[in-house]
Amino acid sequence: MGATAIAAVTVDLDAAMAASARAESSGVLANSFGRIFQLPAFAPANDTVRAGLMEMGKPGGFMDAKDPLQFGPIRLITEPELSPNNLDNPTQTAGTTFLGQFLDHDMTFDRLSPLGVPKRPEDSPNTRTPQFDLDSVYGGGPDTSPHLYSSNDRAKFRIENGGAFEDLPRRSNGSAIIADERNDENLMIAGLHVAFMKFHNRVVDRVRSQGLPNTFGTARLNVLWHYHWIILHEFLPQIAGQALINHILRNGRQFYRPSEAFIPVEFQIAYRMGHSMIRPSYRANMKGDAGDQPFFGFIFDPVAEGQADPVDLRGGTRARRRFIGWQTFFDFGDGEVKANKRTDTKLSTPLFNLPLQTITSGDPPTSLATRNLLRHLTWSLPSGQRLAQTMGISPISTGELGVFGIGIENHAPLWYYVLKEAETLTNGRSLAGVGARLIAEVFIGLLQLDSQGYHRNAPNWRPFLPSRTPGDFRMVDLLTFAEVDPASRRQ
Repeated sequence: MGATAIAAVTVDLDAAMAASARAESSGVLANSFGRIFQLPAFAPANDTVRAGLMEMGKPGGFMDAKDPLQFGPIRLITEPELSPNNLDNPTQTAGTTFLGQFLDHDMTFDRLSPLGVPKRPEDSPNTRTPQFDLDSVYGGGPDTSPHLYSSNDRAKFRIENGGAFEDLPRRSNGSAIIADERNDENLMIAGLHVAFMKFHNRVVDRVRSQGLPNTFGTARLNVLWHYHWIILHEFLPQIAGQALINHILRNGRQFYRPSEAFIPVEFQIAYRMGHSMIRPSYRANMKGDAGDQPFFGFIFDPVAEGQADPVDLRGGTRARRRFIGWQTFFDFGDGEVKANKRTDTKLSTPLFNLPLQTITSGDPPTSLATRNLLRHLTWSLPSGQRLAQTMGISPISTGELGVFGIGIENHAPLWYYVLKEAETLTNGRSLAGVGARLIAEVFIGLLQLDSQGYHRNAPNWRPFLPSRTPGDFRMVDLLTFAEVDPASRRQ
């Protein structure tokens, strides 16, 4: 793509950055959440239903995979044994989970809605822009968010070290200096955030080498278009299936058809299917500490509270071993990659005891499953079965919910229903039915409605940065160009 076309689109990009900057300074963006469907709630928001949902999502309960964990002060040196309820997904790698989390943090942030107390979505501000514009990384740009950028080069991000490799810039208490604090919840999402910063900085160098105008804006646009390509051509096919994506692109969206982008609460809850994909532990890298031993860790370990170099993979701190090697998360062809966990109705055990620092409100309950279920009462969401009927999709049976005695045997909470669909219809390999359609339509809609995206401005555009397959661009290519790939680690 030529410099003239890039420069023309950059004018709109600058306007968007100015709008984002004004929003950041006020603390709240102008957009809010909304609905796609006007349907009755799956159950009344009363104490009986709340108690039943809390029972459903409790530690050791119905949705707990019951992994045989051995938490303790000695860090892991080998991958622990997993529950037979936590099966590998042969169609996804471990990085799919964290790319999905990164995307979530780019398009939605619900700071204010109460847990389990009904609220109108339209009255709840989304403090991220409802598009894939990387405002979670760029903030308001170098003029409004100068603390995110290098004091020596305002077009580039500020990146620090302190461990064996790159790290987010941090305050003296370890907290990250980034536009969205959620991107330091765990070591993997922090690693992705800093990888995107390094990716941008490398693109800045390329823009300058070609003598293109508006260095920061042109680089950001190049970053965004390659990022959008990855979303549509790598991430979305993995979770929703290529056939459905092709169908939507060919025939249009049936249900998510707004004139301006917004985040529907049905999508916000269904997209939490990614929580089921989280493994209880990961190998962060091949050589992490002074002894050059691989760094394994549980995603969260209760004994890690207050540790300077936690034994688990939480964020918020810096140490030599606390970096991501990426070869177990994305397939670099070296045989080291690990599979993702399947999407089903069982969550890994550490997710039932979250550190309070990872919870936006900082308040219990600490079970992620319980929090997701109570959100259905917040938004008065319809049941999965009702949504399936409305969308013309054959509902699945979820009769086991009768064990909770709250009258929802045939009215499953949407999040649980989406997980059960995947478990029943694809053996957990991808979403299906309601979940696949909801998530695919909103993702494609956000890309198509983005005035700065290539779908609007250059629909025949193809990636041009170095890649393993010319004209294509995947996460392994982004990480390689950013020089955080395994080969760069060995140099």
